[in-house]
Amino acid sequence: MINLAYKDISHSLSKFLITAVSVGVLLGIVIIMIGVYRGMVFDAKELVNDIKANIWVVQQDTLGPFAQTSKVHEDLKDQISYQDGIKYAQALTFQTFQMKNRGKEFKVMLVGYDPFGKIDVINRDKLIEGRLLRKQHYEIVVSQKTGYKLGEEIKLGRDFYKVVGITKNTVSNGGDYLIFTSLKDAEVLQFTYSNERIRSDNARGIKGGNPHLVNAIIAQTKDGYDPNKVAKNIKDATHKSVFTRSDQITMLLQNVIKKASKQIGMFTVILIVVSIVIIALIIYTMTLEKIKEISILKLIGISNFVIAKMIIQETVILGILAFVSGNIFARLTSGVFPKRIVLETSDAFSLFGVILISSIFASLFGIYKVVKTDPSQAIGG
Repeated sequence: MINLAYKDISHSLSKFLITAVSVGVLLGIVIIMIGVYRGMVFDAKELVNDIKANIWVVQQDTLGPFAQTSKVHEDLKDQISYQDGIKYAQALTFQTFQMKNRGKEFKVMLVGYDPFGKIDVINRDKLIEGRLLRKQHYEIVVSQKTGYKLGEEIKLGRDFYKVVGITKNTVSNGGDYLIFTSLKDAEVLQFTYSNERIRSDNARGIKGGNPHLVNAIIAQTKDGYDPNKVAKNIKDATHKSVFTRSDQITMLLQNVIKKASKQIGMFTVILIVVSIVIIALIIYTMTLEKIKEISILKLIGISNFVIAKMIIQETVILGILAFVSGNIFARLTSGVFPKRIVLETSDAFSLFGVILISSIFASLFGIYKVVKTDPSQAIGG
């Protein structure tokens, strides 16, 4: 039996391919939007997962440094170290900077930690050049995307810091590049003022200086201890807000990126609906363009079922070609975005299923037109 879909597509192959690729670009944008959401979720969890800590202690009645301002005294780590079930405790600071290198401006998050602490703050697997910090002053580890090279000096505040290590794929929960300095240097950068500010405060009777504040205390639990129970004991003893690692990740997903993810989700749904509507319009237009040929087919005895099957086959082929070209477009362009795009195969095939099923339903408009077509239109028209 002659395949009508094959014959029809072959007759106007270039037009059909251009149409499929055009729809594919739109589907590619949908895939990228899903990748943006996945990237946001990945980035939100990345830093918390890289820091090898089970417990996070932050300022009372706050959600921690990733969501709110949090300040606690550095020596709180000593009190936490002696809590039952705690193996190690360490202080951290987090602060953002706007930096510029080789004409490129970017935002970074600076993480301050004790280079001699027992808890890994930098994921060693992501260190691609150089080494970790070994001194308490004037050393810095930077992300590869900042563009700095080993041995370069970076001015932060009033001091210069030598690049001793470079990491890859280290980002904050907001997708900003990470840089790392010692805790002592980070405290100076965050909690001390310029000479002018100090002189002004002294004139007002305010005595300033480094108050030895940090943004969070992290801790590792001993083997065999439940982090949730240990966290509750620390909260009762210190009257601070205490989170486990899973609590911290849940808070980031539900509080920090919730609105942004919802917005991206709504935009993605709108794009999917637009894609389906466009495919429906394309199929309907293609049906109208060959209404005379369809009338002739009906006049010579070809059933509505056979013609409807042709339209559904064309719809499926259009959907497949659009899906393939959309994936190619998404993977070719995802690397140019400033923040992480995570393209997962499962998301792509889920989208393919939605588009394919929806497209088949959308082809019903064309099928309806076929059913209503009068074979007499083939005569003299």
